[in-house]
Amino acid sequence: MALWMLLLAGLASLGLLGALVWWLLIGTEGVYLGRRVVIWLYDVYASRYDGIKQYNADHEAIYLARPILDLIPHVRAPLVLDVATGTGRLPLALLELPTFQGRIVALDLSRKMLGMAAEKLCGHANRVSLLRQPAEDLPFPDDTFDLVACLEALEFMVDARAVLREMVRVLRPGGLLVVTNRQGFYGRLMPGKVFRNDELERVLRDELGLVRVTFLRWQVEYRLVIAIKLGRSQPAGPRLLEEIWRCSECGVVEMIPVDGGWRCLGCERTVPRGDNGVIG
Repeated sequence: MALWMLLLAGLASLGLLGALVWWLLIGTEGVYLGRRVVIWLYDVYASRYDGIKQYNADHEAIYLARPILDLIPHVRAPLVLDVATGTGRLPLALLELPTFQGRIVALDLSRKMLGMAAEKLCGHANRVSLLRQPAEDLPFPDDTFDLVACLEALEFMVDARAVLREMVRVLRPGGLLVVTNRQGFYGRLMPGKVFRNDELERVLRDELGLVRVTFLRWQVEYRLVIAIKLGRSQPAGPRLLEEIWRCSECGVVEMIPVDGGWRCLGCERTVPRGDNGVIG
């Protein structure tokens, strides 16, 4: 009897350990283990990521790209920033639409995810720039972009509030912010990382001064959240990267493309560019 009890206790302990490992590495995608683990996991799964998510090009156009563009009908050729772009889901959905005439800057910290994005977007390389860059310190001047987005990623940031502040900072007055907020079972698995809907609304309205904050049903696990930056300004339009990229060393917009990368004319800082076009 004692042996059976020991075996059952051992199995229970293994089960708990397995559940803990699943929660840390799968259910919460490494977020409680630190940024390096999150990046490593995305590097590991990069080649299978789109298959796991089961993205469908037609659905992406209908439920993602077109609804977003419909929110800014007065901007014919928007300048878009996609934070934590992953494999380039949003850039591809936008660029595949004939009505989209803008340009996109897409950021991520996973080299392999950016590599997959580069493969998918190779036919649009002249209209999208892929940068390896943290979201908490965006290398752009204030009031730069017509549209700033961050999809299915806010809960994996080290400091989500800092990321939101940066996204709002680089969004021009009258520009559109689009983020997602996790819901349901997986949202409850991530205490301290996922905003309650009312909490996120308060942050966007009261802390960041956004208006027309709206939560839309989007996916089972996510709400799509849209908001407008207070004020009015002329659309940024499809500006080139060298017109908006601010050097992280000297803080001036003096980055120019050179062989094998980019160089700042102000301080001579260089940033490498991979063969696939990924910068950083």
